[in-house]
Amino acid sequence: MAKENLVEVVNLKKYFNVGKNKVLKAVDDVSFNIKRGETLGLVGESGCGKTTCGRTILGLYDATDGHVYFDGKDVHAMGKKDKLNFKKDAQMIFQDPYASLDPRMTIGEIIGEGMDVHFNLSNKEREERINELLHTVGLNQEHASRFPHELSGGQRQRIGIARALTVEPKFIVCDEPISALDVSIQAQIVNLLIKLQNEMGLAYLFISHDLSMVKHISDRVGVMYLGSIVELAPSANIYKKPLHPYTKALISAIPIPDPKIEDTRKRIKLEGEVPSPINPPAGCKFNKRCVYAMDKCSQITPELKELEKDHFVACHLY
Repeated sequence: MAKENLVEVVNLKKYFNVGKNKVLKAVDDVSFNIKRGETLGLVGESGCGKTTCGRTILGLYDATDGHVYFDGKDVHAMGKKDKLNFKKDAQMIFQDPYASLDPRMTIGEIIGEGMDVHFNLSNKEREERINELLHTVGLNQEHASRFPHELSGGQRQRIGIARALTVEPKFIVCDEPISALDVSIQAQIVNLLIKLQNEMGLAYLFISHDLSMVKHISDRVGVMYLGSIVELAPSANIYKKPLHPYTKALISAIPIPDPKIEDTRKRIKLEGEVPSPINPPAGCKFNKRCVYAMDKCSQITPELKELEKDHFVACHLY
């Protein structure tokens, strides 16, 4: 594992048994790394395995196969002490700010819970730290005595961020942290995440299906389709020169805030339904919806290959 890599995912698989002799391949042979202080955006349609990938990296799901290394240590083979340190260093911001906060706990109790596990603070130090975190995420100390139902969606997501920061992590999985929020609040939350990253040197895995927001926050972008990474590249490259037919279709769907350009632009529309991850097509999983599909696309699974510097794609066209 290279020193600059904080997270390294190697041939990760997560399968679920969903019935008699039926296996759902949610994450199927995924590999990537995340450097210290970097944001990797993970995009794709709903159900492609983005969230399952994030949860398996954090050890919330056991891996079916493959490895996740954090600071050189295998997450799924850690002992009790290493596991506790890992839980402190790696946190998650959940998608739903309504469901991810305990409605019976005050905001102060929610934020303070992680401190009680990982730090030995006096009551005064604990209270000061809670107030400091509330201030960091744009709230004030009056919010500490409130309950989640008394806050707006944007405020709740800020509490989710404060809770993640409580234990001073190095890495945060942001699981669609803005999808449940109003558009006016989304930019505030993303700008807050960027500000915190610059101040604290955090690394993010930013999971989303909002490609315009991913472009704004990510250093590199991975595109997932049916449990597999089909393209991985620096953010600027993937938006200027997408290579995989699926990535091209996703990029073409991003609206441009200029009516003249938007009217003349040709959008790539994908035909057909997304295949079931329980019974994916043979060969390239995208071959049933791809206009460039050849005979070998339905027979041979393409490997993720580096075509240009740091630009990887899994497609028989290249």
